[in-house]
Amino acid sequence: MKTKIFIHGLESSSQGVKGKFFKQKFPDIIVPDFVGSLKQRMEKLKSVLDKKDRIIIVGSSYGGLMGTIFTMEYEDRVEKLILLAPAINYLSMALKELGIEEKKIQVPTWIYHGKRDEVIPLKEVKPVAEKIFTDLSFNIVDDDHYLHDTFFNIPWNSFLNE
Repeated sequence: MKTKIFIHGLESSSQGVKGKFFKQKFPDIIVPDFVGSLKQRMEKLKSVLDKKDRIIIVGSSYGGLMGTIFTMEYEDRVEKLILLAPAINYLSMALKELGIEEKKIQVPTWIYHGKRDEVIPLKEVKPVAEKIFTDLSFNIVDDDHYLHDTFFNIPWNSFLNE
């Protein structure tokens, strides 16, 4: 049995547009609420995913950073990563804060990032993504950080219903 999880962004919650969409369309997806520091959020993520494998992670913004860090630590348990405007421009700082060693990720990864993103600039994310992910599909879309124009057109069924 696959485990599917959506990790929301820093200022969001399970009740945001994306969280509600996933709960409605994919009833078996886990959509937790995360609050507090990165360390607290990562501890919650680890406890939610404890003893689970074949994990499909969808991470939005700060949630994309969290999903990336989790995968670095537990790569053998993760099957795929779908990252929406991921805040991985903060990756090396976050890893240092958590005392985790940076390593390449071989899990198949899809990134959707808006060329008009002013919150997490594309030019800061792309080089990090290309360095970290060895099996990467990087999709640059004509959108901003929230990806509201793009989000509903992403092929969620093929990502999550396998």
